[in-house]
Amino acid sequence: MKKIVFILLVLVVSTMALAESVSFINPLGPTTIPIAPIMKGVITGNATINVKLWQSSDEAIAMIVAKQADFAVLPVTLGAILYSKGIKISLLGVYEWKVFYLVVSKNATFTGWKSLIGKSIYTPEGRGQTVDILMRYMMTQDNVIPDKDVKIYYLQPQEIVALFRSGKIDYAALPEPFVTMAISGGYGKIALDFQKAWGEEMNLPNRIPIAGLFVMDDFAQAHPQTVVDVEQTFERSINWMNQNIDQALELSKSYLAIPIPILKESMQRTAFYYVAISKCKDDVETFLSKLNELYPQGMPSVPGEGFYGY
Repeated sequence: MKKIVFILLVLVVSTMALAESVSFINPLGPTTIPIAPIMKGVITGNATINVKLWQSSDEAIAMIVAKQADFAVLPVTLGAILYSKGIKISLLGVYEWKVFYLVVSKNATFTGWKSLIGKSIYTPEGRGQTVDILMRYMMTQDNVIPDKDVKIYYLQPQEIVALFRSGKIDYAALPEPFVTMAISGGYGKIALDFQKAWGEEMNLPNRIPIAGLFVMDDFAQAHPQTVVDVEQTFERSINWMNQNIDQALELSKSYLAIPIPILKESMQRTAFYYVAISKCKDDVETFLSKLNELYPQGMPSVPGEGFYGY
């Protein structure tokens, strides 16, 4: 009798710990490249990972609120803001460390944020995304008032690239591969590496915890072993991408609709490598704390311990 009870308990625990499939949301953009091996079945795990691509932070938030995601790749700043609003979400690790640049047209110059007074700058999506917060903070450090001294406009990155190349806008803060798309062919140049500027400002390495892998707390509590499996599968996909860049770009081109030469050049200015939260918590805490201290409008509060792991 005891043996039967034990077997039943094992079966119940196993059912709670394992999930056959999971819903996984990921931004459409450069972060599609590391997960393309999973989407195309090159890298697999015990659980089937069903990936949905989101195109704006509002779309990602809607999916999370509607409980349409077990896992989410999000900007670390967005994840922290959601956590502060009561969303039960935990950061498992960071994997995107370098991607943001300020580009200027061939007819424009940039000699510091004061040189943009009276001008306009474009950046993807909406207010509060990572490069927007960084840009606003750096402006205020130069005694430039965002939205007053410099107008900031938000569009989809593809629209910004089209406007930039047509000569209708002169300044844009973009992630790769849209940076390469904007300036290739002599239409402009990179004026600022946000990662380098942040490192110099904070006396830290030239990297930023830009995006990470998040899990919904209720899912993690019900399926802890699946969380381990998905995290390991995600890391293997990133490693495979870094070791097989040409193949990874080929896998992702159907999602990004960007020529492979552009994607390949952009990867020279992009850094993807997975670091579990247990090994990069200090990086994240410093980043979020500094943003909260220096630009509380963009980062109104710093997450507590519950944000780091589950």
